Formats: sequence, structure tokens, C-alpha cells
Amino acid sequence: MSLKRRLRPRRAARFLVPAAVMSLTVALTAVPASAVYVPPNDPATLVSANPADNTPHLQNGSMRAFAQIGNTVYAGGSFAGVKPAGATTWTPVENLIAYDAGTGALKTGFAPVLDGAVQTLAVSPDGKLIVGGSFGTVNGVARKNLVELDPATGATVAGWVGRADGGVVRRAIVHGNYLYIAGAFHWVNGTEHSLLARLNATTGAIDAGFQIDASGPRPYANSTELVWGLAVAPDGGTVVAVGNFTDVNGNARNQVVMIETSGTPTVADWNTDRYVAACYSGSFPFYARDVDFGDDGKYFVIIGDGGRGDAYCDATARWETADRGSNVQATWVNFTGTDSVTSLEVADGVVYVGGHFRWQNNANGNDAQGAGGVSRYGIAALDQQNGVPLNWNPTRSPGSQLPAGGTEWGPIMWELWKGPDGLFAGFDADGLGNEYHGRMGYFPESGGRNLPVQDAPQAASGYLYLGAGNGQLTKVPYGPTGVGTPATVSQPQLTSARSAFMVSNKLYWAKIDSSAPSGSVLNISIVSGAGAIGAPWVGSGYNSWFTAASMTGAFYLQGRMYYTTSTSNSLFYRYLTPDGYVIGCTAFTLPTSGIDWRTVRGMTWVAGKVVYGSTDGSLRTVAFDPAATTAVTGSTATVVAAPNAAATWSNQTLFFATS
Repeated sequence: MSLKRRLRPRRAARFLVPAAVMSLTVALTAVPASAVYVPPNDPATLVSANPADNTPHLQNGSMRAFAQIGNTVYAGGSFAGVKPAGATTWTPVENLIAYDAGTGALKTGFAPVLDGAVQTLAVSPDGKLIVGGSFGTVNGVARKNLVELDPATGATVAGWVGRADGGVVRRAIVHGNYLYIAGAFHWVNGTEHSLLARLNATTGAIDAGFQIDASGPRPYANSTELVWGLAVAPDGGTVVAVGNFTDVNGNARNQVVMIETSGTPTVADWNTDRYVAACYSGSFPFYARDVDFGDDGKYFVIIGDGGRGDAYCDATARWETADRGSNVQATWVNFTGTDSVTSLEVADGVVYVGGHFRWQNNANGNDAQGAGGVSRYGIAALDQQNGVPLNWNPTRSPGSQLPAGGTEWGPIMWELWKGPDGLFAGFDADGLGNEYHGRMGYFPESGGRNLPVQDAPQAASGYLYLGAGNGQLTKVPYGPTGVGTPATVSQPQLTSARSAFMVSNKLYWAKIDSSAPSGSVLNISIVSGAGAIGAPWVGSGYNSWFTAASMTGAFYLQGRMYYTTSTSNSLFYRYLTPDGYVIGCTAFTLPTSGIDWRTVRGMTWVAGKVVYGSTDGSLRTVAFDPAATTAVTGSTATVVAAPNAAATWSNQTLFFATS
């Protein structure tokens, strides 16, 4: 475990979800993500999709918060009993337990008594357990909603002076010697603090220098002001809070606020309109449910529920930390098609989400699986680069193992939390990974996968491959000095090919297929080091909706598949993740000028330039910058090769490779 992982601030658990979350609602029309910023390639690591068999089971209620000290896991929520894995009888225990991370055995010496739900757990700099929630007494003594406990016994640490004098504490995050708390309170340690506060994590004393007050609930039914989610950047310089508020220190901030903490903490010049409009149902007075930073702090992710609406309802969205302004837009958005997303964890380059959803990548769905929708039953892992689902699908189902009296499917996954060696999940039902797991589960790092960077070939010199009939390609040396002498090569696996592009060592290529719903498929073949194209397979059945053969040219770069068609004068892109081969459900258009994209026949990317064939048989190249105001300026295009007998550049099968 890296030092960074030990120090990474952890987030709190959930408290309350309006009753309407328990019903499935309707889909949101996709709002195109910004074309200005393209996230860089980064490797990632997925935890195992097989939950560990030795975690305890909880009875009734829900699990909402986790922390780990050494080899002891602390799990809190609202529940009535516990039994170790394999046991047959329940032990009456309420709200907070401790167990051995390796064996799952309960720590019987840890026996605190809280008269209400635990909503959040954190670890103090001196190794004590900080507990927040909705309780009034701890160990028989009045202690509202915030307390520090001895991690061995559960006894109250009397000298720790932190107090939430009124409302619920729903988030607690320790960063350095700061303890950030959030919830529905208005007083902390006898001083006025509305929904947000910062304390000395070691002593519990209030930090008077942090006076950031959120207020003003949104004007909808059952609307109570609160901060629901809180995240602190790894460097401590930025805090983001989400919840039911419209004002922060006199600044209009609807559901989301960014706080800069260097020097005197202030409300940042960061605002968005994406959480202003109402969602489908007035029973969702607010819908920004959780937030978390990426490991490097350069971006953060916000999740939402709420149903359909002109906003990021029932969606996961990535935002760049460095952005500032009054109309900030998300880098990408992933809609479920009207199902709630209620928990979030960003860790090791992966965006984990949980909730009451059935699909991801489902902007075209309306309470049903639309074109591009990917089945993900209550839990999913998303590509941080574009939000498309990764090949990780444990599900929240108990399979055939649900015990008598068990709950198969609940509306809320309350918490996802990445501990030192795996991902914890807390929820309100009894299934995970097609197994019985009572209200909680754990996905270990052991048995997971490393996801290396996969992208277009990055070399400046190599070979252009041009279609030359079934089972044949024309291989043309290509580099900064132009094209070399063409040669015909046999590739018997490549038949009836249309547009094609390389991603790492795989060739993606479109082919007409009347058996597919769209009439064509996107095949994938592994290409050997010697350049031999292997037998194809269809890249993910989820792509059968996409008319791959309509592309007249295509290439992949940094999480995006760029393409042209013969009927539109536009350069399009869709998101695509190489892990699982899933194509994004929404088409975006890049700003370009001076090229009639309807005439393109074959297209690839080489060292910062688009290289493309044309209906006139010529090969051209032009600079390409997807982050620019104009991504392609056609007036700067140059002819690389004129049509000739050996290579007429009007075949839509055109790709670049290094061998």
C-alpha cells in the first residue's frame, strides 16, 4: 500500500434519502460534454469483482460508513444484529461494529452503545475513531451526533471536545490535523456554523478561521437544508460540498460549492447551472448526492439521482478542479436512464458508483435500456477518461443465495469506500456479486486487474494500411517525409471490412452483418508483432445498436472514437473504452472548418495530424487539436499522395500501425 493511499482522505456515509428514491423514475436527455478538455491517459487498477466470503452479515437497516485502523475494520449504520459469515444465529448489536479485516471475526472487546444511526467514520491523527451521525447518547451519556471513541473498547474519549450541538453529522473527513464535518447542523462547539465546519482533528476544538456557511434549501416539497456529500482534495487546497442549499457566504451556489482553503478559506469562483433545474419529481428537493476527488486531485466527480430533467439528474459527471467561472460545464456525463446513483468512490483511476440503477451509458433510455445502455445492476466501475462502463460487473443481486426473510433489492447503496486493500460497500439489502451478503460487502484488490494505457499508435513513422479487397491490404511506409513504395499484403481474416483503427495491439474494424440489429458490427482482432491480423470477435454485444458500417473513416485517441459519415459534413466522436470495448451512447460534433467531411474515405491519426483519403483518390493530412476552438482547419491541409495505380486513397479501410 502506498503512502498516498494511507493519507488519502476518506469520505463519510449516507444519512437520509427521500422516500421517492425508492421508486424508479425516468431518463434524462443527454447534455453534450465539453469538447474543450480531453482527459489524459492514465493507468488504472480494478478491485476484484468477486466479493470476499468472510465479511460479517448485518440484520435489517443498512450499512453506511467504514473506517480501518491497522487490521480492524469499523462499520457503522443503522442495524439490529450481526453474525459472522457461516454463522446461523444473530447477535444483537446496534449501529457500530468492529471486525478483523483478514478473518471477518468480530472484535468482541469493542462495545460502544449509540442510541442512533452512525452516518460517518474517520480516524484521528492519533489513531482514535471519530464517529458522526444521528444519535443523542453514547455509552449512556448525552453526546449529540459527534464523538471520539477508543478504537479498542469503544469507550468515549472524554478529552476530545468536538460537539455537534444540534443537527446530524453526515460527513467527517480527516486531512492532516483538520477534521471537516458536514450535515444539517447550525452550531458546533457552541459556535454558529451552518452545515459545514472544520475542527482540530486531535483535540476536537473548533477552527474559527473556517467560516463557510451554507443555507437556503431549494424551494421544493420536503426540502430541508443540508450538506449531503463532502470531499477534500489530496493536497488539502480544495474542498467540494454538495447538498440542499442555494447560498454559501452570500454567493449563489445551487447544490454544489467549491471552497479554496489555502490561507483564509473562501468560496471559489466556481459555479455551474447543471444542478439548478428541478428533476422529474418534486420528491427530490435536491439531487447532488455525493462527490469525490481523483487520486491526483485534478478532477472530481459528482453523482445524482432525481429522475428526468434539464440537469444532471440520475447521472455521474466529471469536473476539472482547475476550472473557474460562472458557467462551468462537466468534462463528461454518464446517465443511467432514470435510475438513482447514490454512492461514489474514485480510487486508483476508477470511478466506482452504486445505487438503484439497472444500466449505465444509457442517455437514450427512459426507464428502459436505450441504444448503448449497458447492464449494470446497482454497482459499476467507470472509465475516468470518459465515464463509459469498464468490464467489471459484480451486480447487487444475491443470485440464488438469498436467505429466508432476506431483502433482494433495496433502493440505496449508502457507501462505497476504498480501504487499504479493497473496496467496501454498504447498502440496504442482502445481495452482492450473486451471493448473500447482509447489508455490506468487500471487494479485495487481490484478484483484481491492472488496466494499462491503451491508445492509438504514438509513433511518427510506421505504415498506412489501405483496403485492397477481401483478405488484402496495401501496406505503405509513412512518416514525416511522406509515403513510401506500396506493397500488397495478405490478411485473410480481414473480409468485407469498412472503417478500421488501431488501439494498442488491437484492430477495430466495421463489417456489414445482417444478423446484427444495426445491420453491421464492430469487429476486433489482435494484431501480432509481425503485423498479422488475427481472427475477429464482435466487440461487446452492447455495441450491436451502433451502425458501425456507416462510418466512412475512423480513428481512436484518448478515450474517443472520431469518425465521419457520407451524409453529414461533420467530424463526430463518441466515447469508447478499450476495457470492455463499449461505445458511448451519445454522438458529439467537433468544431472544424474548411473540410467537407462527406468526402472522406478512410481516416487515421498520426503524430498530431489527421491523415485521410478522399473521394477524389488523394491522401491528405491536416493538424488536429481536439481541445482547440477549431479542432481542424481545412485550409491548412496538404496533399501527401495523389491517386495512382498502386494506391488509390478512396477506400474507407485506412489505418496506421507501427509494423
